[in-house]
Amino acid sequence: MRLSFCGNDNASAYNISAGVLRNVCFVDALNLVPHVFLLFITFPILFIGWGSQSSKVQIHHNTWLHFPGHNLRWILTFTLLFVHVCEIAEGIVSDTQMKSRHLHLFLPAIMGFVAATVSIVYYHNIETSNFPKLLLALFLYWIMAFVTKTIKLVRYCQDGVPFSQLRFCITGIMVILYGLLMAVEINVIRVRRYVFFMNPQKVKPPEDLQDLGVRFLQPFVNLLSKATYWWMNTLIISAHKKPVDLKAIGKLPIAMRALTNYVCLKEAYEEQKKKVADQPNRSPSIWLAMYSAFGRPILLSSTFRYLADLLGFAGPLCISGIVQGFQNTTNNTNTTEKNPSNSYLSSEEFLRNVYVLAVLLFLALILQRTFLQASYYVTTETGINLRGALLAMIYNKILRLSTSNLSMGEMTLGQINNLVAIETNQLMWFLFLCPNLWAMPVQIIMGVILLYNLLGVSALVGAAVIVLLAPIQYFIATKLAEAQKSTLDYSTERLKKTNEILKGIKLLKLYAWEHIFCTSVEETRMKELTSLKTFALHTSLSIFMNAAIPIAAVLATFVTYAYTNDKPLQPAQAFASLSLFHILVTPLFLLSTVVRFAVKAIISVQKLNEFLLSDEIGDDSWRGGDSSVAYESCKKHTGLHTKAINRRQPLRYQLESYEQPTKKQTRPVEIDDIAIKVTNGYFSWGSGLATLSNINIRIPTGQMTMIVGQVGCGKSSLLLAILGEMQTLEGKVHWSNVNESEPSFEASRRNRYSVAYAAQKPWLLNATVEENIIFGSPFNKQRYKAVTDACSLQPDIDLLPFGDQTEIGERGINLSGGQRQRICVARALYQNTNIVFLDDPFSALDIHLSDHLMQEGILKFLQEDKRTLVLVTHKLQYLPHADWIIAMKDGMVLREGTLKDIQNKDVELYEHWKTLMNRQDQELEKDMEADQTTLERKTLRRAMYPRESKSQLEDEDEEEEEEEDEDDNMSTVLRLRTKMPWKTCWRYLTSGGFFLLFLMIFSKLLKHSVIVAIDYWLATWTSMDNANEVRNVDDTYHVAVFSILSGAGIVLCLITSLTVEWMGLTAAKNLHHNLLNKIILGPIRFFDMTPLGLILNRFSADTNIIDQHIPPTLESLTRSTLLCLSAIGMISYATPWFLVALVPLGIAFYFIQKYFRVASKDLQELDDSTQLPLLCHFSETAEGLTTIRAFRHEARFKQRMLELTDTNNIAYLFLSAANRWLEVRTDYLGACIVLTAAVTSITEGPNSGFVGLGLLYALTITNYLNWVVRNLADLEVQMGAVKKVHSFLNMESENYDGYLDPSQVPKDWPQEGEIKIENLCVRYENNLKPVLKHVKAYIKPGQKVGICGRTGSGKSSLSLAFFRMVDIFDGRIVIDGIDISKLPLHTLRSRLSIILQDPILFSGSIRFNLDPECKCTDDRLWEALEIAQLKNMVKSLPGGLDAMVTEGGENFSVGQRQLFCLARAFVRKSSILIMDEATASIDMATENILQKVVMTAFADRTVVTIAHRVSHILDANIVLVLSEGFLVECDTASNLLLKEDGLFTTLVKTHK
Repeated sequence: MRLSFCGNDNASAYNISAGVLRNVCFVDALNLVPHVFLLFITFPILFIGWGSQSSKVQIHHNTWLHFPGHNLRWILTFTLLFVHVCEIAEGIVSDTQMKSRHLHLFLPAIMGFVAATVSIVYYHNIETSNFPKLLLALFLYWIMAFVTKTIKLVRYCQDGVPFSQLRFCITGIMVILYGLLMAVEINVIRVRRYVFFMNPQKVKPPEDLQDLGVRFLQPFVNLLSKATYWWMNTLIISAHKKPVDLKAIGKLPIAMRALTNYVCLKEAYEEQKKKVADQPNRSPSIWLAMYSAFGRPILLSSTFRYLADLLGFAGPLCISGIVQGFQNTTNNTNTTEKNPSNSYLSSEEFLRNVYVLAVLLFLALILQRTFLQASYYVTTETGINLRGALLAMIYNKILRLSTSNLSMGEMTLGQINNLVAIETNQLMWFLFLCPNLWAMPVQIIMGVILLYNLLGVSALVGAAVIVLLAPIQYFIATKLAEAQKSTLDYSTERLKKTNEILKGIKLLKLYAWEHIFCTSVEETRMKELTSLKTFALHTSLSIFMNAAIPIAAVLATFVTYAYTNDKPLQPAQAFASLSLFHILVTPLFLLSTVVRFAVKAIISVQKLNEFLLSDEIGDDSWRGGDSSVAYESCKKHTGLHTKAINRRQPLRYQLESYEQPTKKQTRPVEIDDIAIKVTNGYFSWGSGLATLSNINIRIPTGQMTMIVGQVGCGKSSLLLAILGEMQTLEGKVHWSNVNESEPSFEASRRNRYSVAYAAQKPWLLNATVEENIIFGSPFNKQRYKAVTDACSLQPDIDLLPFGDQTEIGERGINLSGGQRQRICVARALYQNTNIVFLDDPFSALDIHLSDHLMQEGILKFLQEDKRTLVLVTHKLQYLPHADWIIAMKDGMVLREGTLKDIQNKDVELYEHWKTLMNRQDQELEKDMEADQTTLERKTLRRAMYPRESKSQLEDEDEEEEEEEDEDDNMSTVLRLRTKMPWKTCWRYLTSGGFFLLFLMIFSKLLKHSVIVAIDYWLATWTSMDNANEVRNVDDTYHVAVFSILSGAGIVLCLITSLTVEWMGLTAAKNLHHNLLNKIILGPIRFFDMTPLGLILNRFSADTNIIDQHIPPTLESLTRSTLLCLSAIGMISYATPWFLVALVPLGIAFYFIQKYFRVASKDLQELDDSTQLPLLCHFSETAEGLTTIRAFRHEARFKQRMLELTDTNNIAYLFLSAANRWLEVRTDYLGACIVLTAAVTSITEGPNSGFVGLGLLYALTITNYLNWVVRNLADLEVQMGAVKKVHSFLNMESENYDGYLDPSQVPKDWPQEGEIKIENLCVRYENNLKPVLKHVKAYIKPGQKVGICGRTGSGKSSLSLAFFRMVDIFDGRIVIDGIDISKLPLHTLRSRLSIILQDPILFSGSIRFNLDPECKCTDDRLWEALEIAQLKNMVKSLPGGLDAMVTEGGENFSVGQRQLFCLARAFVRKSSILIMDEATASIDMATENILQKVVMTAFADRTVVTIAHRVSHILDANIVLVLSEGFLVECDTASNLLLKEDGLFTTLVKTHK
């Protein structure tokens, strides 16, 4: 057949006698002209442009600015492309019905398609290079195309072509489209004035794009890139080369920042407040505020969602059409050829063509998926914006909360943390799901209507099954939530117990009690597992329902159809309805989730509203102003506060842009020497009752005022009342005026009204020591040094691993109370303020430090600066230093004046003070010995010393990467980053047991085979050409097999979902059990080296992931993978050619998942790691409210909160954009699979049933492909938890078995208490240096032995050697004739007693603390308590021996705790007692009791005392002096003292 443009089967084709324009062929040729014109003009420009692209100034990845009408142009062009495709298709279909080729029917359309594509590429290039003059070419093209198409349309009208003909419609639509595009082009000329106007419009790119820190480009790229997330490519590909960090993701665009959204939401909320202002019982609606602030994007998202859902129904309809058409073509093959003059197709004829339907299905799928992802993206972005705004609102409210609210417990810290961590996220999630609320009903109704059209009444039966089973889903979902809650309670309890064990591990090991505590954790774990079982059961039921409902519905429908209808079931009906059922199940399944979230969101909003309407702090006149200034300046300087994050200097300095004034300037020029005056003040803590009454005081400027009085008389309250933290019932606090004539008003105001305040309870930030002291002021080295010296912090700082750059606070290193208090005082001294308030700064300090602080810090540093100081204290010996004294009693001022005044006027009070001072002086003398500070430093050093080895264990999971880093070989690191942790997966699967693993794999495969079999059977049943007589028999047979298969499928669904959950549970149980036992039996060195938090993390976060997250991920992964595989198998079975097309698609899929997994893992880690600082910042602010407000640092803290929120939000945004990136790509791949499956099955298919089957399966692939990748990525992250747990499981345990059987050891060993130490050598680990070298000693039964030596001489190591807590690698210790290295550890440790330096009590009863093994009688316990002089105290407690001890024994003083430990040692009737510096942390009185008891109650036992003060062992029978691991002296104390130059003598002299 020869080719020719107008066809050669019709002589009149080239006839132009009726006029040129009357010839169809000529008009078609005319239509070619504009397209060719455009291609000729633009190609050279494009090539030149691309060539010189490198020289173009690169502003932000070619995303510069958009010409007006940008989005409309893209939409119109895409519509144009679609219409061109229809035109090409129509032309080709018409052409196939001719005798010869008619190129004019489709060639112009193909050229038009190419031209439209070129036009948009051309436009994009012009736009990014901002060169609008070149748009003229496009303008001319639109005009020409419009004219030629109009000529064609007019020609059709003249010929009387009816409107029902497809070609007429297409031409008409094209005329409209070209006209609109022309209008868009004219509009660009009108706005940008680049031609025909004298002065072209100058434009600048949006502010965000000028700032190269913004990397999130979604709002700025063109429509195609927006829809396909093309701009994400750079990030996702670069993630492969190096990990994504905060720098790589940059900052949020301005419109998404928390501040912007906060301003929106705040204004909306204020509007609501105004509306309900006059109705006192109504509260403002947060819902309406959220709607007015974020309503538009939600509507947009819902529109996208509707479009996507409607397009989703194209699938079943196209399947039905294709199968029907395929049947028809196979039944009647003879097609009629048409007369060329009548070559018009009607729309119906066109849509009957199967190939056309296949292409339509492809396009519909691509559009549907694009809209769906767009909807998801818009809701995510809105959700994130809302969360940012809510967090800012909550934070601003926290800063204004009245203190009484917090202290009276109306608003606990826990509630505030829940608001931040839970409620805001609930609302965000609700937003994500809310388009479903209105989209789902529409989807369900449409689905049911279409089903009814296909199958009639029997469809309603199936729909009814689905609708009736949906409430069960809801019921299961609520049960799930309950189970999760109870699991959480148990796991909290288990963590509390685990934490106690880890804190007291040393004691547990020394007393051989680890198994008792281990069992108690295991008991809680069993309860937790029981509730996890119900959780797992409901999860698997929910998965089962999801899988079984469609099978049940289909079964009901087809069986009903078979028995009610006369016509046999057609493949077209069967497969279209199957597909519809799949579509219907999803909304019903999701509906339960959405309803649950809606309920949660309503509760969250109520809580938020309560919080936002709770009491605020009163605005005193002097307190006003400041905060509003900060807010205004934030609004003014939007561009200013957006500089990079984590800069050293806080942003407030730029915001309020003032110079730090010199000290002298701030002194008022007036003679007014009263800084603060309170007149007739009555203050309350919000209860309405005055806590402080009739307060009339004045605080002189530049002098030291002391406030004294008994505990609870209102001293601290007075300070807070002055600061405005209390409710003023009457009276007024007057701060002396600012002199107006001063040059720098702003500076003086800030410096005057901010007060440096150190609260009674020290409050630290999670920051470095330096940041805690400087607290946002400029750093001044001299001043800083003076302050740290005054607070004697330098020695403490020197102990920290990174000096003053060490992180302290909640997540940092725990400092002792005294150290924390000194840092807070230092902070108050360092600030450049006129007034300093110190609330009992000496309470946690010992006498040396108090004196030093008083002399250096207060008298010298503050007085020299002439700062006004108000000091609350109990230490009356400092009264002589005071310039002014306020004595308080029961909330009233008792006396006010100088010490002289009081001495003259109130002699009684003065005498009372004097006696108190004397008593304090006596205590002082006792105290002089007990040097608490050195002790604190020692504790700190002990906490620090293991740090050097901590790093070895810190990251076992990264060891592979580190080895690679040494060769710095990038490719290997990359390989590790992209590799799935298969080894860990295998470990996890096998820890559930091989039987369950086998069962899971087997049942999974069986279930999927059965599901495939069901569909296969349906295909064979429907595509049989059955004659009517045989039909009934056949039908019964078919229906029976179909029912049996479906029943088996449903049962298998249940079995598989149960086995997966069951296996996950077993694995979780085994992993936790092994971990707990491994850790409890670990050597003590391990606990010294590994930070507690790290070990606890394994038990909290990692165990939680293994318990609750891995099983569902695993289930989902296996399900989606097997579904995809079975689908591919089925299609390939029906049409083997499909496999050829699969190869390129498979390669594409492999690369997409590989790149995505790496990026997703990084982004997920970023999201997690940026969340914690944000939550910490909230809780830390709530705790330190009074301090922040006194310092007036609200603006700085707000700024910090906004930064932290934005950082977390950008990480989350990128994570969700990466998910969209993946889903768009896998969805497009799925669409390609559908297209290839459709085309191959139409050309090659065996029968119509299999064509339907192939298409149905191809459609399911599109739904499950992205789940495969997402679940893979999730599993990879979650397997990290298993890996971490495993890294602990490879640890060596202590050797618990001895050479002797426990039965061989005499019951009452050691009876005598005789100890021989023979040539003892000890080290902590076999790769470390020995700490004791060749020690020889002999201790007779019942002797009292003292061991002393300088720090690090090996004293404590010797005590540990008795318990074999350290490695004895040479020599031996023999107790009562038995070498201790031969004994089983448990036996050895259970027969000796020890009292440790740090008293440790566990939560539980007193009885449990003295005797966890429950071996002793009550009399024995009372006896022990009496000896420890605790009997009366315990008797007075409710419950006596069963009185509760709180965690860590916090409800007893340190001294009492130590006495309990003594009683504990007495209860264990051991003939050997070891005291390891037991008196170090207690006061003199307790120490005397201890000494007395040891001498009397333990008179017949051997007591080994390791002395921290030599004076304690002067009366011992024998003294061992150690130095650097050697025993240097051994004799009685009196003999040793005779040696003038002996070590013992020097120790006694220096310590006296």
